[in-house]
Amino acid sequence: MFHVYAIKSVTRNYIYVGLTGNLKNRLLRHNKGYEKTTRAYRPFKLIYTEECFDRKSAREREKYFKSGVGKEYLKSLL
Repeated sequence: MFHVYAIKSVTRNYIYVGLTGNLKNRLLRHNKGYEKTTRAYRPFKLIYTEECFDRKSAREREKYFKSGVGKEYLKSLL
């Protein structure tokens, strides 16, 4: 089982989209600064999550949420 997720910086205007097999651990890594790409934007709050049965479908959903239309959808959730 894979999770596609979106997190938003609490202090800055930044949304990150990713996929993982262990959502709880991944969020912890983002908030502790272990991920170089998101370190400067900490702390984060989870704004969206979706379960997928395989990595291929999770990757397709991740690509959608990283697109302009997908990012607009995520912003509309805020």
